[in-house]
Amino acid sequence: MTVALRAGAESDVTPSGTGSDPKSWWALVLAGGDGVRLRPLTRRIAGDERPKQFCRILGRATLLEQTVTRAELVIPPDHVLVAVVRAHERFYAPLLAGISPRCMVIQPENRGSASAILYAVLRLLTMGPGGPVAILPSDHHVSSDRAFMAHVEGAFDLVVSRPELAIVLGIAPDTDDVEYGWIEPGEVIEGPSPWPLFRVHNFWEKPPRAVADTLRAGGCLWNSFVIVAYPSLLASLIRRAVPALGAAFAAVESRLSTPWEDDSIRRLYSGLPPADFSNEVLAPSVASLAVLPVKGVAWSDLGEARRVMATLARIGMSPAWAEASA
Repeated sequence: MTVALRAGAESDVTPSGTGSDPKSWWALVLAGGDGVRLRPLTRRIAGDERPKQFCRILGRATLLEQTVTRAELVIPPDHVLVAVVRAHERFYAPLLAGISPRCMVIQPENRGSASAILYAVLRLLTMGPGGPVAILPSDHHVSSDRAFMAHVEGAFDLVVSRPELAIVLGIAPDTDDVEYGWIEPGEVIEGPSPWPLFRVHNFWEKPPRAVADTLRAGGCLWNSFVIVAYPSLLASLIRRAVPALGAAFAAVESRLSTPWEDDSIRRLYSGLPPADFSNEVLAPSVASLAVLPVKGVAWSDLGEARRVMATLARIGMSPAWAEASA
């Protein structure tokens, strides 16, 4: 697919020319959350205080392992980065023993998704020329890994020809759940097939039911928080939206991928305020965003117990922990 960058468009990226080669693609799995809302359920399942991404909620693999496996359907295994928090080491270390140290983005503390993403993409930029990166949260379930990752592949193909855009995967809603963020699509950029792409007109963060019903009826989409973009564009969007965060990381950029990285990051995080990528970066950056609708794939963010139980019912799974608590 070849689409020329529109004349006069400003771009915060300088593609290396390798972006269309799947061997140059990257993934960043976000696994640094504390999973507080689901803690009563995960405590019952695992018997300890581990966050949900390190828990075997659906089947024998943890949510983190399932996400990494899903990513590797499209991304070379040595190009899958995982962002974690040092305090969770006893939970993630056994699961990620095969991950290269260069692909481990270990944060001293949880300072929100914007900090995790900025740290990871700045690390990527020190690792030489490369292609786009897919941001993948580690607490999602999809009905078909292959079908979902086919949409991610489509986003990679599109972003190579539109490097000035960050492409968000939007989910066609199949329930009346109003606790998700919503994306209101704008004008068509690409279409109609194989992967229609739309500008983002607006973000709606967990609107009241009446508004959510209107959004659903109007063809709006759930925000999956799965994003494909060039690392330099993501860094630019964060710096623009949260200047203090960008300035803080600027002080340590030269030490990334060096023996001094760990000490510099530890000092940085000790005074770093939390920053949320969805609310503080995506919402004010709609001019640089596009949305690719995901259809034919059931999706759920497993952040609440009711969604876990609904997902188990939908896929016909009854794990031992669910039977014991019935």
